Amino acid sequence: TDGAVEIYNFGANYFQEKVIPGHETRVVEVLCWAAGDRLFGAGLSGDITEYDLARLCVAHSVDGCGGPIWSMAANGSGTHLAIGCEDGSIKLFQVVPDGIQFERNLDKRKGRVLCLSWNPSGSHIAAGSIDIFRVYDVSSGLTVQTIMVNYHVQKVKRECVVWSIACLSSGTVITSDSFGRVQFWDWKQGMLQESHTVSTSAALSLAVSENEDSLIVGTSTGATYQFQLLPVKMDSQEKRWVRTKPFQYHTHDVRAVAHSSTALISGGLDAQLVIRPLMEKISKKSYDVALRKFTFPHRRLVSCARKAQLLLFQFSQHLELWRLGSTEETGKDGEVLPLSRMPEHLVQLKSKGPEHIYCSCVSPCGSWVAYSTASRFHLCRVQCEGNSISVKKV
Repeated sequence: TDGAVEIYNFGANYFQEKVIPGHETRVVEVLCWAAGDRLFGAGLSGDITEYDLARLCVAHSVDGCGGPIWSMAANGSGTHLAIGCEDGSIKLFQVVPDGIQFERNLDKRKGRVLCLSWNPSGSHIAAGSIDIFRVYDVSSGLTVQTIMVNYHVQKVKRECVVWSIACLSSGTVITSDSFGRVQFWDWKQGMLQESHTVSTSAALSLAVSENEDSLIVGTSTGATYQFQLLPVKMDSQEKRWVRTKPFQYHTHDVRAVAHSSTALISGGLDAQLVIRPLMEKISKKSYDVALRKFTFPHRRLVSCARKAQLLLFQFSQHLELWRLGSTEETGKDGEVLPLSRMPEHLVQLKSKGPEHIYCSCVSPCGSWVAYSTASRFHLCRVQCEGNSISVKKV
């Protein structure tokens, strides 16, 4: 929510490789990779941003010209981006060497476009909105199918939000909605094939495996569900989607899920990133089969001045310097001792400008504080004499 983008490496071991610091005007609603290793983001500011992964800053930014952007997706080859806007428009951009270039609008309809998915061949785009989803022909830009997600439910009084959508190569479109349903549609016939109610609250996110035989769904109760495409009978050609495994690893909304070849990945409003390996995909027991939860920052947000007994805490747009409390008692490791002096908040330094603080530290003697944003470095002299504290910008 603070606009920072964290990039994790899932190669040899799962670790946070890079962090692009946030910005006051930038809230990242959606991210996607295109043209190999180029990363694009968009949000409610209405801009499409490309990130420079070497310099860890914004490389290019383009106005989407459709109001807040709710969704964005790249086609399979990574040559085009589609964005879904507040005004109901879907805009196509071509990915060019030095950024992106507007190509054209698809057939504009009423209602914000909350989710998008290209079919694997790149010929059609499915877009979810409120109460409906539509399928567009990319070459003509026209709407070729409009499906009401509640047409088979009698007397529905509240609106149904289609939160996530995915297209399969078989012609099936999968939707997850605010009624807690995961539904499978034959979009050409406009028919509902299967419907599974996984939760009493919203099903917010879904992701399909590369070979399209497994999917993961995230809900607003913090639960994630796995579906698998299994034969109806032994050696049968007919297959159905079966809900196989529910997992409760989160405490709040699961806003994002991803399906890798060996793991299910989920992240949500509890600020946890959870990686659950698929046991059937890993042949031997090793470090790779362990459940991982990223529950704490993987870069330094607190620094210590040992001599002066000070701690510096880093926030998005300010720093806080605290003096540690002290005790006159002694005890064993792990014991809580009574304090003779309480911890004391000495200084709050506010960063000027819209850029968020990237890194900070305090010197061992406690008299120097330094911090950096994406474009500027700041150094301050802190002097403590009795109860008076002075901060001088150097």
